[in-house]
Amino acid sequence: MAAGKKNAARLGAHLVFVDESGFLLIPTVRRTWAPRGETPILRHWQKHDRISAISGLSLSPRRRRCGLYFQLHRENIRATDACQFLRYLLRHLRGPVIVVWDNSNIHRGPIVRAFLAQHPRLRLAYFPSYAPELNPDEGVWARTKAALANARPDDVLMLLRTLIHSLTQLRRSSRRLRACIKYAALPIRLP
Repeated sequence: MAAGKKNAARLGAHLVFVDESGFLLIPTVRRTWAPRGETPILRHWQKHDRISAISGLSLSPRRRRCGLYFQLHRENIRATDACQFLRYLLRHLRGPVIVVWDNSNIHRGPIVRAFLAQHPRLRLAYFPSYAPELNPDEGVWARTKAALANARPDDVLMLLRTLIHSLTQLRRSSRRLRACIKYAALPIRLP
């Protein structure tokens, strides 16, 4: 991973940490406050509708500015969706881009290899297996799920709106994005 950081600085490349997550209509239950002796009751729908999300936490090569890019899907994310997200990143980031993500099958298949052949300014690197603590984008999902905890959306549209609002708020906070990078177990120092 340290070699990836050196290569990014040498190339003047954007370093982007990418990960996927899922959000269900069934709420994430977290500890909450209630009057003594009264157990809080959280009513929810028994629907298993979901939204799948992919995001990239970027670090610019010179000024070390952080950015957050995301896309939301109604179905599970497939290799074609991952390539669509990579295309989205390339449209928004100038110059070379190094994407670091996990070893999921959708990140290594023939569709992704064909996409890489068409886009020479994009390079891929992979985190070791079973090491989510290394990926700063996991912090994005932890913050988003914490913001949505104990919420009870009535339908997928409400879940989608809440999710977009939460991710947009996070995108606007450079301090919180830097915190995601800082608390990952990576050898990166931010100014």
